[in-house]
Amino acid sequence: MNRSPLSSTPTSTTGGLAVSTRRTRRTLRIAVALTAGAVLTLTACSADNKAAGTAGTDVATVARAGVRDGGSLRWAVDEMPPTLNAYQADADAGTATVAGATLPAMFTLDGHGTPEADADYVSKAEVTAQEPRQVVTYQLNPEAKWSDGKALGAADFVAQWKALSGKDSAYWTARNAGYDRIADVKQGADAHEVKVTFTTPYADWRSLFSPLYPASVTGTADAFNDGARTTLPAVAGPFTVKAVDAEAKTVTLVRNTSWWGERAKLDQIVLTAVPRDERPAKLAAGQLDLAEVDPGVLAAVTKTAGVAVRKAPDAAYAQLAINGSSGPLTDERVRHAVARAIDRKQIATAVLKPLGLPDKPLGNHLVLPSQNGYADHSSALGGADPKQAQALLADAGWQLPAGKTGEKAAGPGRTAASGALTIVEPSRAVTKKGKELTLRFVLPAGSPTLDGVGGRIARMLSAIGVRTEISKVADNSYFQDHIASGDFDLALYSWPGTAYPATDDTPIFAKPVPAPDGSLTVAQNYTRVGTDQIDQLLGRAGTELNTSAARDLTNQADSRIWAAAGSIPLYQRPQVVALRTSVANAGAFGFQTPAYQDLGFRK
Repeated sequence: MNRSPLSSTPTSTTGGLAVSTRRTRRTLRIAVALTAGAVLTLTACSADNKAAGTAGTDVATVARAGVRDGGSLRWAVDEMPPTLNAYQADADAGTATVAGATLPAMFTLDGHGTPEADADYVSKAEVTAQEPRQVVTYQLNPEAKWSDGKALGAADFVAQWKALSGKDSAYWTARNAGYDRIADVKQGADAHEVKVTFTTPYADWRSLFSPLYPASVTGTADAFNDGARTTLPAVAGPFTVKAVDAEAKTVTLVRNTSWWGERAKLDQIVLTAVPRDERPAKLAAGQLDLAEVDPGVLAAVTKTAGVAVRKAPDAAYAQLAINGSSGPLTDERVRHAVARAIDRKQIATAVLKPLGLPDKPLGNHLVLPSQNGYADHSSALGGADPKQAQALLADAGWQLPAGKTGEKAAGPGRTAASGALTIVEPSRAVTKKGKELTLRFVLPAGSPTLDGVGGRIARMLSAIGVRTEISKVADNSYFQDHIASGDFDLALYSWPGTAYPATDDTPIFAKPVPAPDGSLTVAQNYTRVGTDQIDQLLGRAGTELNTSAARDLTNQADSRIWAAAGSIPLYQRPQVVALRTSVANAGAFGFQTPAYQDLGFRK
């Protein structure tokens, strides 16, 4: 799925060093706590449910002929979309859902994360020239038009390019990647042809103009910044926005009568902000039709009459973030020791096996197992090996107490709790210059899954003599006050997968650079760990138009990311979706782009 650019731009101070994380010139991706869900995706064109374990999908598939016309789908979302403009910094998963149902996307993704031209909008989109510059030509569907009667055309492409190019600071944009490489956009041979010329080669050109907003939104800074926050003046999808009700915390989408594609089955979709802990009860009471739920409530939901559960690997992954900007973890040997102490297989099995999902640990930062081109590069770091971890610590000067080297570093360790702070310390800790090695482990509060994963990691570290202090932080302050500001040693959070790693993953793994004002520009690299080689490899991949060559470069980059030991992938996150048994063509679908017109209720 072409994820919308979702994030925030906090600025904080850590240890006297101002750390700026403003990213208005970057492609953004949303970092989410393990308890938060990615955007639910829907389709009528899924793999058979028996193949869910390998295909990464579990969808209640019904042919369109078996879906009744009409009805209102009550769909739980995490919060009210703060904006309907997916290219603003505060856009979120709800924004992406609205955009997916109402706006054009030149390319969608199949179940393996491969881009495909959407025939509802384009009959063909391809690179038509590489010399002297790359040119992409779009052949638009002649039937495609906005709800105000205007045809989709070059004017919409031009306005979006200029709004997102980064050249006009009046536009409050959160995503410029790709658009900043465009030299010109113009009409081609006729009104249905658009030609886009790039200044330099851009491998991920398929990610652009998805979603595409009408020129009435992108044509002026006022319309872009404020006008599209609560309403869309024109749409070109199977649904349109009827109402945004902040008091009721709902967004109501209704069938778009101007839509030229297959008619939407539903009369309306009502997106409602519902806290996750309230969803099982509302499903049981018949107040919701569709909701992503936490794996921990799976047993309770499955006992609810009239409610089914769909589960599959999500288009996102969980990772252990190791902050390399200060303290002992600035030493790569210590980061490697932490990583080598962790049995990723044990963690993946504990989280995924009870759900009946593949429980292999994740071996790639840039490509997920359900995508084409997945390969495991974790050997660049090495597997779990407590003895090797102890040797790395010793090489870095962290030694067990004198005369004790022949004994085990620690047993299970001792756990003490005080408020939101849990201390897990070994029976004997490694020391350096008389100081014990203690790491601050920050977790978002209120998640049994995180408690389990965090506790396992802490116990694994205690076995090599590393003491941890686990601090559970309220979700609303977790990222801004801790992750973005660098106020942690270890942390658990997730990244969504992407079909465009050279573009979307560069801000996550780019080497932090000092700014003129003395601050550290980290983009979205919250671990503050990066190398020139990683930057160069991703940069080359981003300009390589040969798919095979680009994949080879991203493989090399992933190996380097593993070796830097700032981000340790743990497992592909589970996606658990509860839906009423009457709901058709919804469920856990991973990367597959939604087909909102096919969503509905069984006849």
